[in-house]
Parts: sequence; structure tokens; C-alpha cells
Amino acid sequence: MAAIKFAFTEMMNSLTHKQFMKRLVKPKDFKKLLADLVASAGDTRRQPRDQRISRQFSERIMMAVTEVNGCRYCSYFHTQVSLRTGMRKDEIDQILAGDFDGAPQDELAALYFAQHYADSGGKPNVDAVQCLKDVYGEDRAKEIFAYIRAIMVGNAWGNMFDALGVRFSGNPTQGVTVWDELGVIFGPLVMIPAIFLRKVFRIDQ
Repeated sequence: MAAIKFAFTEMMNSLTHKQFMKRLVKPKDFKKLLADLVASAGDTRRQPRDQRISRQFSERIMMAVTEVNGCRYCSYFHTQVSLRTGMRKDEIDQILAGDFDGAPQDELAALYFAQHYADSGGKPNVDAVQCLKDVYGEDRAKEIFAYIRAIMVGNAWGNMFDALGVRFSGNPTQGVTVWDELGVIFGPLVMIPAIFLRKVFRIDQ
């Protein structure tokens, strides 16, 4: 616990000394990310266990997204998880630098798609989506989407948490307000129940 506390303190302190360069989303866009995540709920368990994406594959997908969005918390967390799955530190560092040379060949299409998904802000090109389905099949593509959407939410939340920390240090981030930051940080408390209610009652569907 002491090591985690030290790492967290060091990360927050560094924000006052470095330019804030992260992908930020406003509450409206964050709600869309949450809705996409809810839509993918259960897609990681619908395939037979022996056909599901491996833990290392899912970690590579999530780190590929994190590299684009720049969330330091997700980067730290998924580095630790990936190490526990048996991945090498040099491979993890490569993926977090956007380099997939060390990744298995049959995972490359998913990793490049994950980058594209993050780069497009959760609005991937139709042709790219179809390509993903052609390579992995409908069910595995849905599973890949589920991991991407989960980490997109985590990245967005973590980056806004950092933005709020920068604001408290007296150096607010351009392009977002304190209400944007608070809306994303505390928004899930209201947004998630609202999304589920709309889903249950099929509102706007």
C-alpha cells in the first residue's frame, strides 16, 4: 500500500510541472462512452470459455487504447496486471509506446483497431469495424469492442481526474471547465442508472 501511495503522490505532483497533454471528453461525450459500455455488457462472457480472448490479449487491447488517450492511472494499473499474466516488461513498454512489433501476429488487427477507436473518440470508421468482424468473426469482435469500451471509460475518467488536480494546482486545462471535470468524475452516479432505465424501457430505440 505504501508503494501505491507513493506512486500516486508522485504522479499528482508531476502534473504541476508538466504540460497537461491528455485526451479529454466532456460530460455529454462521456455519457456516450458509458452507454456504449452498457451496450457491450456481457459480451466478454457470451463465447465458450475456451474460445474467449485470453487475458494477455485483452490487456494488450486495453493498453493500446490507453497509449492513445494518455491515462496515467490505466497505464500503471494495466502494466501491473499484464506483468501478473506473464507478459514481459519490455513488451508492455512497447505497447504503451504504440509499438506492436512484439505482439502476436493474430492480434495485430485488433490492436490497430483499438488505436483507431480511441483516436476517433469512440466513433470508428464503418470499414474498420467491418474489417474487425471479417478477421475475428462477429462474436469475437463484440468481445474486443467490450474491452475497448471499458478502457475508454476508464481513460476518460482518469484524465478528467487529472485535469481537476491540475486546476487545483492553479493551472486549469484549456478547453474544459470545472463543471466538465466534475460532471465526468461524478457523472456516473447519475448517468449509469439513467442509461439502464432508458435501456429497460427502450426509450429512443
